[in-house]
Amino acid sequence: MNNRFKNYGLWVSIAAFIPLLLNSFGMDILPKNYGDVVNALLAILVTAGILNNPQTESKGYLDDKKTEENKDNK
Repeated sequence: MNNRFKNYGLWVSIAAFIPLLLNSFGMDILPKNYGDVVNALLAILVTAGILNNPQTESKGYLDDKKTEENKDNK
């Protein structure tokens, strides 16, 4: 479970969920161009390699399967 909290994709998802949740309760805190701002920010993060983790073998939000070799390295 601790590895899941180290996943940048999880934190980006939570950060995107909070303003949408507040907006659904009538708190109009989102700018009109919210989609454009988020897309630009995500493009910068992916380009910088922050969201794209080249050290994982799994795709998307999936965790790597633990093998005996991985357990020994930790």
